[in-house]
Amino acid sequence: ENMESQVNIADLAFRSHCPVARSLDLVGDKWTLLIMRDALFLGRKTFADFAGGLERIPTNLLSDRLKKLVGLGLLHKQQYHERPARYEYVPTPLGNELRPLLTAMRVFGETHLEGKA
Repeated sequence: ENMESQVNIADLAFRSHCPVARSLDLVGDKWTLLIMRDALFLGRKTFADFAGGLERIPTNLLSDRLKKLVGLGLLHKQQYHERPARYEYVPTPLGNELRPLLTAMRVFGETHLEGKA
């Protein structure tokens, strides 16, 4: 199996010591939290599952973000089919810790931005 390189969070270059800024350095781009939303709340696991989302993430960006999320330890990549090799991405305990953040963002969007879950 192709092992993804693990990123040591302590080795990352952060903008400051502010915990909000550091969290944004980790997951603050346009796509990362949407992928985690799909994994945590919508049961998406495969590349095709994520690519079929409403926001239509470009596949090159999806591939990059999945590698990043695996490297950061937020998702675990596991092979589920031998030939051809197929993988699924499952939230890790660290990834599951993003649930309250995403729930708060959903509530804010529903309450103030006319969003619908």
